[in-house]
Amino acid sequence: MSTSLSSNVAAGTTYEPVIGLEVHVQLLTASKIFCSCSTRFGAPPNTNVCPVCLGMPGALPVLNRKAVEFATLAAMALNCRINETSIFARKNYFYPDLPKGYQISQYDKPLAEHGYIEVPASKTTDESEKLRTENRELRTGLSSKRIGITRVHLEEDAGKSLHEGFPDSDEKTAIDLNRTGVPLIEIVSEPDISTPDEAYEYLTRLKEIILYTGVSDCNMEEGSLRCDANVSVRPRGQKELGTKAEIKNVNSFRFIREALVYEIARQIDVIEGGGKIVQETRLYNAHEGKTYSMRSKEQAHDYRYFPEPDLLPLVVDEKWKAEIAKTLPELPEARRARLVKEYAITEYDAQVLTVSKSLADQFEEAAKAAKSPKRVANLVQSELMGRLKARGAEVEQSPISMKGVAASADLVESGAISGKMLKDLYDLAFERNQDFPEVYEQEGRPQQSSDTSALERIIDEVVAANPKQCEQYRAGKKTMLGFFVGQVMKASKGQANPQLVNELLTKKLG
Repeated sequence: MSTSLSSNVAAGTTYEPVIGLEVHVQLLTASKIFCSCSTRFGAPPNTNVCPVCLGMPGALPVLNRKAVEFATLAAMALNCRINETSIFARKNYFYPDLPKGYQISQYDKPLAEHGYIEVPASKTTDESEKLRTENRELRTGLSSKRIGITRVHLEEDAGKSLHEGFPDSDEKTAIDLNRTGVPLIEIVSEPDISTPDEAYEYLTRLKEIILYTGVSDCNMEEGSLRCDANVSVRPRGQKELGTKAEIKNVNSFRFIREALVYEIARQIDVIEGGGKIVQETRLYNAHEGKTYSMRSKEQAHDYRYFPEPDLLPLVVDEKWKAEIAKTLPELPEARRARLVKEYAITEYDAQVLTVSKSLADQFEEAAKAAKSPKRVANLVQSELMGRLKARGAEVEQSPISMKGVAASADLVESGAISGKMLKDLYDLAFERNQDFPEVYEQEGRPQQSSDTSALERIIDEVVAANPKQCEQYRAGKKTMLGFFVGQVMKASKGQANPQLVNELLTKKLG
């Protein structure tokens, strides 16, 4: 990014960005939306295809009921109004990976409309830079902002162009039609997003909600979740929208945020230089941190939408809606509020522990079994997740189960083991790939020592061996107490009760 672009963003209070996001989510059905072909990822090219998804003459589509149920469930979770009747339409355009020459989608009568997601309200550019962290601290304790969802509609995916991986890929492009007909929902936001940070938060929360419903795995690497961003800038306070650019094919939320930062700065730079923004589609180069023009942006009329003649109107009546609503799980925000109330943990604890449904389920299992849910929450974050991150593993791959975490929390809570002993036992559990209770038994059920006479003997030895530090403490340097505690813990091989050691040392040195 050039200096002028960077400075425009940093100092640019004259302009405000307007951002809208279009998110495509692949539904987790076993078969495609209009035929029985498998949706399995990784199959050899052009093996999961049939006359229907290849667009052969005379082949007729048949709607997948499970795809409708998944789409409706997702729309409910996003606070949308479910339309009783929706219409499939043909979106006409030519592209090599679209054999029919049109895509079956929904246009003027979608499945669902008028939803929203709550996100933390964005700060100013300088403030948000300080607050932005990958561990989501930005998302806790700030006021919220509602981002509207215009629509959620069903559609089929197109195929995929392959530009590498075969002998003459430097000269030719191949086509894999396995994805053709894979069921998608498109979630279109209102242009309510004001900053790249808000876009990042919207996407993060959207992904969490979809994962909680179980309708998709949201795997961006496999194309199960894709996002296009529409962004424009306008003079601050102006109601009329500026000319937008669409940024396509960005493969991570972090890159979407970076692309938006660059594109906003680029548009401001063009306007301030006396130029005009062209409505176009742009690609983001993550290595260079820049967007590049791809093609002029199509308008809706360019697609010549008209109702799909081979499919009847889709009717989701009240009875069917009620059946689908019964399968709606407790969603992330509601669960966070409940965890704070039921287990007396902090909002930040709840935020971290509900990042996935699996982690939240396992935490609750441990919290119910332990004497102190708060200590369980602390151990999961400070001891378990840190080790898992270092190993590059998910919570499901942890050698220490949540029952093991609960058992360890109870031992610390009762004073049977110290924090140092717990850390050592956790290290052994990860080294041996065994659960905590198993390692605890193997190590002879080590106990924290609260034997006053034995600890006093160790303290006498430590004080006698460190006369200089003793003088410093008695001269007023009270921080030396920590030094003596450390020496006693070392001499006791970590088995001394730290609280008792503190008390005995204070009396001895005083």
